[in-house]
Amino acid sequence: MKKKLVVLGGGTAGTMVVNRLHKKLNNEEWSITIVDQNNRHLYQPGLLLLPFGGYTADEIVKERDDFFPSEVRYIQAEIDQVDPGANQVHLRNAETLDYDQLVIATGTTPRPDQTSGMDDPAIWRKSVFDFYTLEGSIALKRALDKFEGGRLVVHISEMPIKCPVAPLEFTFLADAYFSQRKMREKVEITYVTPLEGAFTKPVCSRQLGWMLTQRDIKLEPDFVIEHIDSERKVMVSMDEREIPFDLLVTVPVNMGADYIARSGLGDDLNYVPVSKETFLSKKYPNIFALGDASDIPASKAGSVAHFAIDLFADNFIEHVNGRVMTHNFDGHTNCFIESGNGKGLLIDFNYKVEPLTGMFPLPVVGPFSLLKESRINHLGKLAFRWIYWNLLLKGRWIPISALMSMAGKNQVPQRKEVEANASH
Repeated sequence: MKKKLVVLGGGTAGTMVVNRLHKKLNNEEWSITIVDQNNRHLYQPGLLLLPFGGYTADEIVKERDDFFPSEVRYIQAEIDQVDPGANQVHLRNAETLDYDQLVIATGTTPRPDQTSGMDDPAIWRKSVFDFYTLEGSIALKRALDKFEGGRLVVHISEMPIKCPVAPLEFTFLADAYFSQRKMREKVEITYVTPLEGAFTKPVCSRQLGWMLTQRDIKLEPDFVIEHIDSERKVMVSMDEREIPFDLLVTVPVNMGADYIARSGLGDDLNYVPVSKETFLSKKYPNIFALGDASDIPASKAGSVAHFAIDLFADNFIEHVNGRVMTHNFDGHTNCFIESGNGKGLLIDFNYKVEPLTGMFPLPVVGPFSLLKESRINHLGKLAFRWIYWNLLLKGRWIPISALMSMAGKNQVPQRKEVEANASH
């Protein structure tokens, strides 16, 4: 009888897993089943650009099953519960799946219901918007097109969130968007974060903090939201600070799937506790969690899923053959940051090393510069959409190491270097 691998979630991580393991596992010995509740695969980085006319919905959505090998069984159904004691997955369509190995890759989603007043029908997607969903991004585009000026607030509810730099990117793009419409002076932009600085990494804050000042963007740090007063259009913090808005672009609390809580597999935010090097559950020896579904202390970003799965595939083969897993993930994260006006930045870091200046992926020649605005960084982000659909999802080789390389990177920038960049 064949052994059974079940993968829950057909997004970025789940799709890459089945394509990688399909090539490595013996078809005579293993069957692979993947489960997702719909057949809509979303290119999530495109959600950031859609509100500004960068993409249309048709350009960032494809059918999931176009990316699965024909030998892999795809079930379109909602997941009700995992019974780890019985090695079974129960689906809402009453089907039960037995498994020998389980991979959880159901990601994370925004939950406006977790903040009092945020999802009030009087304001939700009328004056309060998200852009981490296709529906939210489309609604936000309509709102921006009609916006005639006032207080625009970009806000993060709580960390961790999917793609931590995306709200900052949105802020920079909004500044450029209103400048191009020749109405920037009519818009007051405020960036509100629960962190002590605009960037999640201290080195980034020291190196790039001037970008907010230069663009006349107000920063409101250490703001832990308590509720939204929908009648007054005001955000209220735990320490009773108030921030009024005319248009609020918020990142609600992000959480893993509810079935994880029902199954007793997750933490308070429904993320599965795993080894940060191997992604193996801390509780069950035949359950892994990959991508945004895990609790590893790395960014919930597509690059993390990509680098992690590069290593996971070999680890999985070692694991199911009773050997020690030897390919330890180092938290490698690589993110392009849109900064507006056809420019972008790039950061590259891992669990131990914060973003550094330098060139990527090759010393001297790059072609991408780290922690510095450039046109080619922007073009790199745009080019990634083709790479995503044609190489990354299909499990094909991409010439970037899964483990972070120090080649081309400088040491932590000195104060004079920071001041020099700020003067440009």
